[in-house]
Amino acid sequence: MDLEARLHGAAPSEHPEALRLWLRLLTCTQLIEKQVRSHLRAQFDTTLPRFDLMAQLERAPDGMKMKELSRRMMVTSGNITGITDQLVAEGLVERMDVQGDRRAYLVRLTPQGRTQFNDMARQHEQWIVEAFATLGERDIATLYRLLGKVKEHTQETAE
Repeated sequence: MDLEARLHGAAPSEHPEALRLWLRLLTCTQLIEKQVRSHLRAQFDTTLPRFDLMAQLERAPDGMKMKELSRRMMVTSGNITGITDQLVAEGLVERMDVQGDRRAYLVRLTPQGRTQFNDMARQHEQWIVEAFATLGERDIATLYRLLGKVKEHTQETAE
């Protein structure tokens, strides 16, 4: 049962439409993420966290410190270390010392890792396009703009 279905039978609310929208967003996010996870596993024998880490490294060709990776991915350093260890063992990323800081090192994609990530990224884009296939370009633009308003408001109230 998804989040929306669980709303039936919930306590009455003063703002049912806002709650329904919130649950619809969560449900859509979870369903799309589940599909992406399944496709990554089936087609590339990898996980979404590994894909996300490689995506961060793709944006930083010179490498990135582990602490920065952890911050950007919003997970613990321990999680990043475990994933990085796996990717290093597979030859997809490499660790490099940071001059002047013996405790830190940079992580970056290897040429093999870059090639594999690019293959996954192309597929990932197609999966996302398919997830929104029932919407026209205008609908997508409108939804993007409206969610941008929510994002901006939420960021302002969080500060």
